[in-house]
Amino acid sequence: MSAYPEAPAADAMLAASQPDAHVLAFLNTRRSFPAAALKEPGPSREEISQIVRLAMRVPDHRRLSPWRIMVFDGPARARAGEVFAARYRELNPQASTQELDRERRRFCCAPLVIAVISSPDCDHKTPVWEQELSVGALCFNLLLVANAAGWAGSWLTGWMAFDRQIAREFGLQDHERFAGFFHLGTAKDTVKERSRPAVEALLSYWQG
Repeated sequence: MSAYPEAPAADAMLAASQPDAHVLAFLNTRRSFPAAALKEPGPSREEISQIVRLAMRVPDHRRLSPWRIMVFDGPARARAGEVFAARYRELNPQASTQELDRERRRFCCAPLVIAVISSPDCDHKTPVWEQELSVGALCFNLLLVANAAGWAGSWLTGWMAFDRQIAREFGLQDHERFAGFFHLGTAKDTVKERSRPAVEALLSYWQG
């Protein structure tokens, strides 16, 4: 198990910035791994708690924590797959056996899947969009923390992330939706670097 740092005390005085060449090098080479390229082992439940704790260290205006976390491990992965297959059959009555088997296996490649649920306070003065951005920050932070702890993974969605009946099957309320499913485990092998966006094409300085 990785050595996860203790959380600072609530009233601790923290530095505004902490330059760290190791963090920059980590970010420079970080990449996602396909779910099919993952294998056992995965993080233990104790490690999952630590990963989620650190992932929640994100910008969160007015400290609303507009998210929920749901973990699928062990037999729960296959049970989730049965839910997906049943709903897929409803939506696609002519679905083949191969297609239904694919849905059943969606959560079974990686040792575990962590679902991040966007759960904004729609009556709060903080705009829902701003709350959803905070959820997105948590999502990427979760992947970064898992990678920094030595785990490979990917952030996926898929049709079921946008299906309201699936959402209800997993206990989501009407105002909630899946922000993503994080497949975590051990990488079977290395993967090639992919091309990156050209900074010059996307960066500009406003002159008024």
